[in-house]
Amino acid sequence: MPETSADLKYTNTPTTPLAEGEEVLASFQADRATYRRDHATMAAIAMAVGMAILWVIGNPHVWTGAIGGLAAIVLRGWYVASDELSVRWDLTDRRLMGPGTRTVGLREIKQINTLGSAVQVVTLTGDKHLIKYQPDAKATKALIERVQAGGRPPAQ
Repeated sequence: MPETSADLKYTNTPTTPLAEGEEVLASFQADRATYRRDHATMAAIAMAVGMAILWVIGNPHVWTGAIGGLAAIVLRGWYVASDELSVRWDLTDRRLMGPGTRTVGLREIKQINTLGSAVQVVTLTGDKHLIKYQPDAKATKALIERVQAGGRPPAQ
């Protein structure tokens, strides 16, 4: 069965064709070790919050908050891992191409932020895009800014 535009919109890799003369300079894929580390951090926070809530409301079984918080994050991590880890963003000499048909022209980028292991790209119109689970979010940000300024990625 042929792919429809809706199918292309919801894939985890860029589906927008390259323009004439455009080339992919770098790709940003989610990193499995970073994904696991982030989920371990979220689990610790969820456990602490769950226990604190039970303590505040006077529940004598505060420890169950830790089990609930851990279970929630483990289930979430297991459930979305295949989708999150297959996401790829491509950086070209003209734009940042995200999953499906998402594209952001390099001239449309207003600000680039790092949020933990994620890189947030904010456009001039206020749209926000996350490149998640980067092993070195600051390096990803620096590379996008370098290409945006007209530079090229360092030779490998």
